Amino acid sequence: MNPYWDNDFFTFFSTLFSRLFSFAFLEPTSDEIQIGVLSLIAISCGLIGPFLVLRKMAMFANALSHTVLVGIIVSFLWIGGSSLFDFSHLFIGALIASVLTVFLTEGLIQWFHLHEDASVGLIFTTLFALGIVLATVCMRDVHLGIESVMGNSDALQLSDLKTSAILALMNGLAVLLFYPFLRISSFDAPFAKCLGLPVRFVHFALLFFVAMTVVGAFRSVGVLLVLSFLVCPYLIARLLSDRLGRILLYTPLIGVVSVFLGVALSRHILSVYGLPLSTGGILVTLMTLLYVLSIAWKSRKFLFTQRMKFAIVETIN
Repeated sequence: MNPYWDNDFFTFFSTLFSRLFSFAFLEPTSDEIQIGVLSLIAISCGLIGPFLVLRKMAMFANALSHTVLVGIIVSFLWIGGSSLFDFSHLFIGALIASVLTVFLTEGLIQWFHLHEDASVGLIFTTLFALGIVLATVCMRDVHLGIESVMGNSDALQLSDLKTSAILALMNGLAVLLFYPFLRISSFDAPFAKCLGLPVRFVHFALLFFVAMTVVGAFRSVGVLLVLSFLVCPYLIARLLSDRLGRILLYTPLIGVVSVFLGVALSRHILSVYGLPLSTGGILVTLMTLLYVLSIAWKSRKFLFTQRMKFAIVETIN
C-alpha cells in the first residue's frame, strides 16, 4: 500500500522524511519516483535554460515541443502501429525530429541569412503542420495518447529515473566543459569570435542538448510543459542574483524545490478534495506563482531601498 495515500500537504513531507531516514525509500513508491524523476529533469533544464534564455532562443524549445510530433507519428507508423505506448521507439523518433529541427533552423540562418526568430517560426510551423497532416491521413482510427504530449507523472517507473539521471549527468558535464565558451558567447558572440572561440560549434552543441532535454522530458512533464522548466526557474533566479555562476546554482535548486512542493500539493488535492489533477500542470502553475511572488518581493525591496535613500538624503539636507 502506498504510504502517501490520504496524506495532506504537511503529512506528505513528514512521511517522506520518515521514510528517508529509515532508508525505506530504497523501495520507492510512485510519489518518490515522481519526485526523483521530476527533480532530475528540473536540474537538467536548470543547467541549460539560462543559456537558452540569454541567447533569446527560449521559444526554440517551444518549437521543438511541437516538431517532435512528426517523429512520434513516423516512428509509430514505422513499427506498424504495434504499440502506441512503446516509448523507446517514440523517443528515438522524437529525438530524430528534434535534431532535424536544429539543423534545418540553423541551416536557414546560415544559407538564406534569415533571422533566428523567422527561421524558428518557418521550421516550427512547417514540421508541425506536416505532423498534423500525417496524423489526419495515416492515423484516422488511432487515438494518439495525451501522455505523448502532456506527459504522465503517475506512470513513471524506475527506468525513467535512470533515463533522467543520465540526462542530468550529460547536461552537467556539458555545462562544466563548455562553461567559459557558453558564458562569453551568450553575452557577446562577436567578441567570442574575435577571440577565436568555436562559437558555432558551442551553439550547435547547446541546441543539441536542448533537444535531448525536451525529448527526454516528454514522458514525465510533456513536451509542452518542459518549456516552463527551462524558463521559469531562471527568471526567478535572475531576480535573486545578477551573477551567472549563482544563477546556475539557484536555477536547478528552484526547480527542485518546486517539484517537492508540486508533488506534495498534487497529493494533497487528491487526498483532501478527490481531484486527480495533472502533476505537471500543478508544477507549471506553481512556478508561475513563485515568479509573481518573486517580482512582488523584489519590487517591495526596491521601494524600501528607495525610501531609505530618500530618508537619508532628507536627513542630510
